[in-house]
Amino acid sequence: MLLILLGVLILHVIILILLIVSTAASAWSVADNSGKDLWYKCSTNNGGYHCQPSSNEDWIQAVQALMILSVLFCFFSLIAFLYQLFRLVKGGRFFFTAIFQILASVFVMCGAIIYTVMRPDDGTHTNFGYAYVLAWVAFPMCLISGLIYIVLRKKE
Repeated sequence: MLLILLGVLILHVIILILLIVSTAASAWSVADNSGKDLWYKCSTNNGGYHCQPSSNEDWIQAVQALMILSVLFCFFSLIAFLYQLFRLVKGGRFFFTAIFQILASVFVMCGAIIYTVMRPDDGTHTNFGYAYVLAWVAFPMCLISGLIYIVLRKKE
């Protein structure tokens, strides 16, 4: 049982790191000489690296908010798991932790979907960057982790 709890804890920490990196990294959309993320649009012009704040459009602010919420809910889920690990009665389930983790997965999924649909096409050939991919990788891992918490019972 101790190995299962340790494995779930390690999975949770990995998911939290993925969410933080995907939210903060500057590679949601990349092109030959520019990159866009949730916060800045950066480009290389004449040997210099120039960044501007991202647009104030509603869709990018929604993605920002959803990604921040996913990080917060994943973090609160980790705190709830550690609290319930020591305070939960024998035979109890980690429902509170599971709900927070599943909400985090829903938030990251919604944020990635909005970014996929609304990503601006400025005429250049742009690809999705690694931060975007990390967000999509974190989504199923977060959902699976939440489902594991639902099934998991505390044993002595």
